[in-house]
Amino acid sequence: MGIFDKLKSGLGKTRGGIGGKIASVLTGRKIDEEMFDELEEALIEADMGIATAMNLMDTLRQRVKTEKIKDTETLKQALSEEICGILERGQSDLTFEKGSLKVLLVTGVNGVGKTTSIGKIAARLHNEGYKVLLCAADTFRAAAAEQLEMWAKRADVDIIRHGEGADPGAVVFDGIKAAQSRHSDVLIIDTAGRLQNKNNLMAELGKIKRILDRELPNTPVESLLVLDASTGQNAISQAQAFKEIVDINGIILTKIDGTAKGGIIAGIIDEMNIPVRYVGVGEAVDDLQDFDAKAFGKALFSAEEETEE
Repeated sequence: MGIFDKLKSGLGKTRGGIGGKIASVLTGRKIDEEMFDELEEALIEADMGIATAMNLMDTLRQRVKTEKIKDTETLKQALSEEICGILERGQSDLTFEKGSLKVLLVTGVNGVGKTTSIGKIAARLHNEGYKVLLCAADTFRAAAAEQLEMWAKRADVDIIRHGEGADPGAVVFDGIKAAQSRHSDVLIIDTAGRLQNKNNLMAELGKIKRILDRELPNTPVESLLVLDASTGQNAISQAQAFKEIVDINGIILTKIDGTAKGGIIAGIIDEMNIPVRYVGVGEAVDDLQDFDAKAFGKALFSAEEETEE
């Protein structure tokens, strides 16, 4: 199955949720303010976000006037173009270079698929010939390091870990020294699942970032936030909280195959101005894919009929 086919299959629920709501509003309707209000509500229900939905409606109203749009099918195409435009603003490829260390600092609350995403990224980079080292800095959650070690074995990459309850900063320090001595290309740091209202944990994350800045002042550090697409608008509040502590460089959006509320991806890009690096469209190792805005938009708005699972 090709990348587009996997995206199309994985986005079935999202496509049905967004496309179905849009179709129900536009079918057999005339273009008027009542229709715009219902369309805005449909986008909000798909978790595109109030601000993003309102901005889209303002843009559509303007296009109706300037382009003299008279039918809802043309209006639907215009809406598709505008949403795809938002998605394209959020595409920024994550690149790696053999022989030059890059750090991925991965954050996110418990249950979003953070450790699994790290394992999938590690497996992919290893298969592409990069020397990867994992660092188990989530020392608060029971069995977190064990889970990451399982992924390290599965991906055939090295791991640095301490015992449960160890100082995360010390683990990161050891991970940095190991990455330097082993000439690693990529150091991926797993951090504790942090709720945005837990100030002590957020402070710990800030401490880790300061260690990285001190020990690797000239090394690129990508701070990646893992968000669960099915949490909808709560994902944006998480992104806002984490961004106050760490300069988030990118988003990993997981579980988008299991929700009809995938419109959150547009809301995150539009409201937070943070690029989406990876999207999870399934459980398999290769179902964590680079975010390709054009392929994503095409998969999102293609073929109204859905395949029954």
